[in-house]
Amino acid sequence: MSALLNTVLPVALIVVLGYVIGRRFELDGPTLSRIILHLLVPALIFDAMYNARLGSGSVVGLTLGFALAYAALALLSWLIARATRLPGPTAKTLVTTALSPNSGNMGLSMALFALGQEGLERAVVYFIASSVLMFGVIPAFLRGGNPVQSLAFTLKLPMFWALAGGLAFKALGVEFPFNLEAGIHLVGQACIPLMLLTLGIQIAKNPVQVGGFELLASSLRLLAAPALAVGAGHLLGLERLDIQVLALQSAMPIAVNAFMVVAEFGGDAPRAARSVVLSSVLAFLTIPLVLLAVGVG
Repeated sequence: MSALLNTVLPVALIVVLGYVIGRRFELDGPTLSRIILHLLVPALIFDAMYNARLGSGSVVGLTLGFALAYAALALLSWLIARATRLPGPTAKTLVTTALSPNSGNMGLSMALFALGQEGLERAVVYFIASSVLMFGVIPAFLRGGNPVQSLAFTLKLPMFWALAGGLAFKALGVEFPFNLEAGIHLVGQACIPLMLLTLGIQIAKNPVQVGGFELLASSLRLLAAPALAVGAGHLLGLERLDIQVLALQSAMPIAVNAFMVVAEFGGDAPRAARSVVLSSVLAFLTIPLVLLAVGVG
């Protein structure tokens, strides 16, 4: 129990501080999101990959585990949407929210606190895979566009170039002059607390509303996703730490980006927004259960 509290409470504290700030001040959310997405996240990814001691087996295993688990989750959520006769846009929104973990704001933080630096390095791999799904596949699913356009959009994101650059610099043994690596590291370290503060601000701006759709979307994201991830990890014979990272990242609440892509490319944006907030609140109850189930704590 002490290990669980040491993992969950520091994250909860920063989110609560963001909530307090969000209630007291009018903040420019889109600007904060752009700073995080285009500067802090790439710096964190580059730094993690440049200093990683991660074997290729873990990268491949985590990617395959993610793909297998999320293929099953997509099928499950779509079948539920059909069985409950949700209208087309609402059905697509259910699938989108189920497939959109907050593996950045919350997932990287939780992985670091729960599983240390090795867990964080693996969590970055998961984050990249989920970003490809979020920004490459889901927009095409929502708008019915062609995959080539979605792939072109994905390749414009700085996080992928940061990943490639970090791995390339590490493979080539490139050393930075004038201790510039320390500057990149400091920028990357600012990423996690600012992402958590932004999550708290988001909760402050959107009151929690509970309905059937929101509960269903939250259950798929918080309960079904980690269960499928654990199953995929065991099926592939992954290492214990890889399975723990798969489960923990898959247990994250619905990402704010899910609302953004639904609003931009089509779907039920109000339901998506309410589901983001509800799942973010419920996650502080379900994540400890997932940590216990995978042997953390």
